[in-house]
Amino acid sequence: MATETNKEAERTDNGGSMPLTGHLREMRNRIIICIVLFVVGFAVSLTCAPRIVTLLTELGTRCNYTFVYIAPQELLMSYFTIAFVGGLVVAAPTIGYEAYAFCSPGLTKRERLYFSLAMVFGLICFAAGVAFAYFLIMPFMLNFLISFSFDVNVTDSISIGEYLNFLLTVFLIFGVVFELPVVSVILTRLGVIRAEWLVKARKVMIVVIFFIAAVITPPDVVSQVMVAVPMICLYEISIWLSRLTRRRDLE
Repeated sequence: MATETNKEAERTDNGGSMPLTGHLREMRNRIIICIVLFVVGFAVSLTCAPRIVTLLTELGTRCNYTFVYIAPQELLMSYFTIAFVGGLVVAAPTIGYEAYAFCSPGLTKRERLYFSLAMVFGLICFAAGVAFAYFLIMPFMLNFLISFSFDVNVTDSISIGEYLNFLLTVFLIFGVVFELPVVSVILTRLGVIRAEWLVKARKVMIVVIFFIAAVITPPDVVSQVMVAVPMICLYEISIWLSRLTRRRDLE
């Protein structure tokens, strides 16, 4: 409370604007808050890491994968990787809020609204992308990849570190892909793109989407279609949101 009072006093003493040193102090304080939340999330996630690893490996064990660690420190490093990701997940809402709070004095009322909505829906879309990958894409991908061992005399012993890195990479890809509607609104608001351009580029983008789906999934039609169709739907949603954003800006 005293900190907020001091900030208001600084703004009042300087004609409603904060001096550079005040901005730097405020930035430092907000960064410290984010770091503390990250450390707390890291510590909590580290204690829960064995259960999280068990949850993630269940995807593979259901597909008859056998997991091993091939270096003494590999399992421990996997726990630290999970803890690092967990720390980022815990700190992400706070990081978004602190960024908003730092920038909000220089934003208009409408820009504050767009900033807030972008943060909220950005987190929701990212979580939806991760959930889509976990529940729908990964079972298909793991089943397809292990099918290559059925006709050869090879027994799978999958490195736990490589397996978790593979899962986290796929989750990140789909989380970012599901951000497409939010990104389209932001770029439309900044005047970088327009809905008309997205409509004209639709055919090309469908080809690009199927190409991306072919790259990030195993070479089977079912997995590619399962990835491509949601991406096309997201593209259509992006067009609609771009039109809506443009219409509101013109009003």
